[in-house]
Amino acid sequence: MPSKKAGLSPPRRSGKILFALLMRMHFYVGLLVGPFILVAALTGMVYVLTPSVEAWLYRDALTASVEGAPQPLARQVDTARLATGQDVLPAAVRPAPDAHSTTRVMFADTALGPSEHRAIFIDPATLEVKGDMTVYGTSGILPFRTAIDHFHRGLLLGDTGRLYSELAASWLWIIALLGLVLWVARRKALNCTSPRMKPRRHHATVGALALVGLLFFSATGLTWSKWAGGNIGELRQAWGWGTPSVSTMLPMPGDASIHGAHDHHDMHAEHGVSSAPQAGVSAEGFDQALAAARGAGLLADRLQIEPPANEGRAWRVSEIDRRWPTQVDQVALNPGDMRILDQTDFATFPLAAKLTRWGVDLHMGVLFGLVNQLVLALLAAALVFLIVWGYWMWWQRIKSVTVNQAQTLTALFVMLPLVIQASLLIVLVLLGIALPVLGGSLVVIVLIDALRWAVSRKRQSV
Repeated sequence: MPSKKAGLSPPRRSGKILFALLMRMHFYVGLLVGPFILVAALTGMVYVLTPSVEAWLYRDALTASVEGAPQPLARQVDTARLATGQDVLPAAVRPAPDAHSTTRVMFADTALGPSEHRAIFIDPATLEVKGDMTVYGTSGILPFRTAIDHFHRGLLLGDTGRLYSELAASWLWIIALLGLVLWVARRKALNCTSPRMKPRRHHATVGALALVGLLFFSATGLTWSKWAGGNIGELRQAWGWGTPSVSTMLPMPGDASIHGAHDHHDMHAEHGVSSAPQAGVSAEGFDQALAAARGAGLLADRLQIEPPANEGRAWRVSEIDRRWPTQVDQVALNPGDMRILDQTDFATFPLAAKLTRWGVDLHMGVLFGLVNQLVLALLAAALVFLIVWGYWMWWQRIKSVTVNQAQTLTALFVMLPLVIQASLLIVLVLLGIALPVLGGSLVVIVLIDALRWAVSRKRQSV
């Protein structure tokens, strides 16, 4: 009598094999990539929950001693220059956003890393130097959170360490979608009262509830990645989804203006501060640039003022308030008379650029403040649960599972029809090109699996 499996129609049999292949892939990737995702989830959770800790740690530098009328920015800049012992202009100044806060005067320093500046914190009323420390990125985080950020991004190993976070972000969306497919296909079995299915039901339920958040983590994390992020940036530029930024190039003689000739840059980049201010620019220019920017409609409390980087460049004043509603308008100003050369308004940004800005700020926990941070922490906790619970389920089954041919990806793949095999290969090759770290790690997974398959066949033939 033919077996039930042998009596299946070819489409149904192929469907069962493909389902088994997806289930095995979900398991393999979770097992091998899970530790990297776990580290990213834990460090990300710490990062989004520590703004108040940082504010407390550096409260002396961040808080003005007394409330009073602020001194001109020129005097604050001169005080900061005296504190550094160098007769150079700062790369940027962030005026005190309110009467209780200090002004940040930020200097370029070749001894610091990319996107880092030496910041002198000045009491705007008394001109007292309140602090001197390194700040990082457009977000201006201080040393405590900078260390957490670098660990989250690259395990404090520089560009080499970024392989880990890109590996986690590249596979997270695939694991999540594979889990969704398995949950939909097995929802009836998961709903049964069998004690054996209870752990899987918990795992599947949490995964389904957290799915949107996990996809969000993966998508926004990839925009920061080194290799996939570069491909994403090129794709956005090709499709006209780049984020507008003012051009600081001065008009050539005979040009009335360069207004509207916007540059485009990635909003996820944590830099954008001039490194070497133009010689001959005076400290008084910061007050003039601030007044001109206010007159141009930049009304946010949080501003960054950058002097011309070199000859032929303009001043740039940027709103840097990424909370809701988002205030990130910019203006470029002529060094000679502070007239407006170029201006961007977030309200007129393309929808794709707005979504990019909001996505990055959501990922960093700044868009909606404490609520944003708590939701991100909850999603990270769900991800930690899924990984730890998945390993626990694997450990519970490991002693009862016997190694056989049907347990390998290779064995299942060779059982599929050629059309499905070719389709899967095309999809995987395209994914590997778009996400190079995913492609490289997939090759490793396949080699390990093929070795297990070969060993299994050899044992069965003995």
